[in-house]
Amino acid sequence: MMGPHIAGAGLILTMLVMAGCPASAKTSAATDSMSQATAPASSARLDSQSISSFVPEDFTVPILVETKKFKIVPLGPTLAKVDFKAYMSSVEHLQKTFTRSTDWPHEGISDADAMRDMETEQARFRNRASFAYAVLTPDGSRERGCVYVYPSTVEGYDAMVTMWVTKDEYDAGFDAALYEWVVNWMRKDWPFAKIAYPGRAIAWDKWDALVAANKGGKAAPEDQKQ
Repeated sequence: MMGPHIAGAGLILTMLVMAGCPASAKTSAATDSMSQATAPASSARLDSQSISSFVPEDFTVPILVETKKFKIVPLGPTLAKVDFKAYMSSVEHLQKTFTRSTDWPHEGISDADAMRDMETEQARFRNRASFAYAVLTPDGSRERGCVYVYPSTVEGYDAMVTMWVTKDEYDAGFDAALYEWVVNWMRKDWPFAKIAYPGRAIAWDKWDALVAANKGGKAAPEDQKQ
């Protein structure tokens, strides 16, 4: 397992302000996955209040985190090709482990589709609506996976975080290592008191029940708030 590399212990963290916008096919798959038990959610589902209050105005959003084994940067147009190559190498794997849906990824995604996704992610980041990151090799030549930070669709959580890695990286054990690192990163460098990790810290069936209860205006069962 790879623990977090904090400043003075191998981590170089550059913090600058950026902000986000609409939702890509991937983002839509990623949020729906967390909010509905299938794939991610679109910006249309985020009202202006949730967007404006997602992170404090004075919070400086990280735009570069470097460790010895990977670096994290915001997704955007310059990463369209490397991102496309990563998820298209693992279509079936991601449908099963990330979106739980065939909506994304799928065969036939065009270069234009991929670019629109990146433009959407960049806009959402710039508007501080959500934050999507590419997990790259240290030299930036290959994408190992992605990390997404969204407003929570369930009351009681300040944010929900999901992530994926390619099939090769998953088989090599990087999924568990990245999850451990992200949990520590969120705890140390982000302003959220309580974060949901659907499909990881919270089993999918429990998360689905929380989402359903939240949509119905019912309080979630106490045993599912953990």
